Amino acid sequence: MTFFLQMLVTGIVVGSVYALVALGFVLIYKSSDAINFAQGEFLLIGTYVCLTLITAYNIPFIAALLMALMFSAVLGFAIERIVLRPFIGEPVISMIMATIGLSSVLAGIVHIIWGHETRVFPRIFSEQPVKLGEIVIAPVYLWSLLIVVAMLIIFTLFFKYSKLGIAMRATADDQQAAMSMGISVKMIFAVAWAIAAIVSAVGGILLGNINGVNASLSAIGLKVLPVAILGGLDSIPGAIIGGLIIGILESLTGGYLDPLVGGGLKEVMPFVILVFILMFKPYGLFGKKEIERV
Repeated sequence: MTFFLQMLVTGIVVGSVYALVALGFVLIYKSSDAINFAQGEFLLIGTYVCLTLITAYNIPFIAALLMALMFSAVLGFAIERIVLRPFIGEPVISMIMATIGLSSVLAGIVHIIWGHETRVFPRIFSEQPVKLGEIVIAPVYLWSLLIVVAMLIIFTLFFKYSKLGIAMRATADDQQAAMSMGISVKMIFAVAWAIAAIVSAVGGILLGNINGVNASLSAIGLKVLPVAILGGLDSIPGAIIGGLIIGILESLTGGYLDPLVGGGLKEVMPFVILVFILMFKPYGLFGKKEIERV
């Protein structure tokens, strides 16, 4: 039972980070009906920027984190304005292909600047384990969970009560109606990309503190895509629930089944669960069903 609870806690922490990164997929899809395949590179660049500020310039972690998030926001805003803005009004597949190309370009830039070797964050959180009964939890896991929960609450309140958040929700529901009410849809697109870059950077920094940082961290972007699809690409609560489901199942699979088959099943499980769920709920657990009449 202790091992099960240990795996469960690990799954909840990692799943919460997945949920935060999946929020970026949801925001971009809700605003533009496109899937951003460069999400993993946003995550990687934000993480490397934070690590570089800490190790090369001796900037305290909190200040480096805030600066990395500001950089990520500017990067997301600039990419939407320069690269993706011309695709507004074009078929969605064109924007999706643009994000695939953007992913390759950003990955190349990361390799040129930071290389391929694994780098580790200096000790930021205490290494003294926290004991909850028989369960032993590293402080970095607890801090990661607290930070993710705080950010998810902040964004939930932002979308529900702020003027900009309401405008983003209106744009997601009906772009033409939003434009008729004086909302700048182009600005909403840019803000959505900026927020997507921010949440990806936070997720990458937290995962980097747990496992270190290298180019393979960008693969989290593809791993999180099943999370967003599972919960429903247009549902923020779905991203949260989907992240927890995938994180817990992934952790339990790694703890119980991987030792039996020699490993590898943990990496496949998110996609297996995704296919199984979509067989019964094609729009995801909380996705909005769309019916088109011709």
